[in-house]
Amino acid sequence: MDAASTMTGPVLLRHAVHPLLDGFVAGIVGFRERSGDVVTRRQQAGSLIPVILSSGPRLEVTALSEGTGVGTHGSFVAGFMPGHATTAFSGEQLCVQIYLTPLGVQRLLALPGRELAHRIVDLADAAPFFGERFLDELWSCDTWEGRFAQLDRALIARLDHGVDSEPFVVWMWEQIRRTGGRARIADLVERTGWSQRHVTSLFTEQVGLGPKLASRIVRFEHASSALRSSPTASVAAEFGYADQSHLAREVRWFSGRTVTELKRIAPVTPQAAIGIRVDRAAPHPAT
Repeated sequence: MDAASTMTGPVLLRHAVHPLLDGFVAGIVGFRERSGDVVTRRQQAGSLIPVILSSGPRLEVTALSEGTGVGTHGSFVAGFMPGHATTAFSGEQLCVQIYLTPLGVQRLLALPGRELAHRIVDLADAAPFFGERFLDELWSCDTWEGRFAQLDRALIARLDHGVDSEPFVVWMWEQIRRTGGRARIADLVERTGWSQRHVTSLFTEQVGLGPKLASRIVRFEHASSALRSSPTASVAAEFGYADQSHLAREVRWFSGRTVTELKRIAPVTPQAAIGIRVDRAAPHPAT
């Protein structure tokens, strides 16, 4: 576990993911922020699914470019979203943020990804094992070490209750992730030995979004990270966009910003919160 790192406003405390949860949980973060003013943020689309365990303060989701869930939320899960969200709060936020992989939703929450995709869902409905009693015990603990230990025990216990994804879905997701969204979906489908209809249907059911849309989001994650240090034209070419205009449209769709705006800021992303770097991925799937 890292020491707390102070950002502009928020304080984050990162917790190392237990080895048994590898592949299902990408990161766990303790989060605290106080402000006398209204703090508004825009979260761009991404491939990690946040599970928020609030100590009480609520967060206002003021806008969603895709999906449902605008309103005030305490503890909640935001499914695989193909668009950006705008949030606001004033006063204090104190919560734990658990970032699941798409495969982790089915394995730990025992829900198909499709049931959460495009939606923000109350924690009690999506993960009833994190019920009121659990949250009371979590926040009655005086230390972050103790809170993280409780979370580890609860998540590891869920491994006995979840559902395994189909092997070809796991393989396809890994190829999409490993290549930074640049693998050709038609080629991946062919290599599974199943029909396109069957693959698309089952992948969508378990991951939450279809393979092409999920791949677009992963590619956007990597391209948006690369834009901060590389020229737009080279990023468009490297990540397989038809041209700079194509890249600009994807940036606008998934972040609600222009390329110029995205280059100028440090976007709010799960990867930034959990402290992992979005590297330039291999362009081709594993053989």
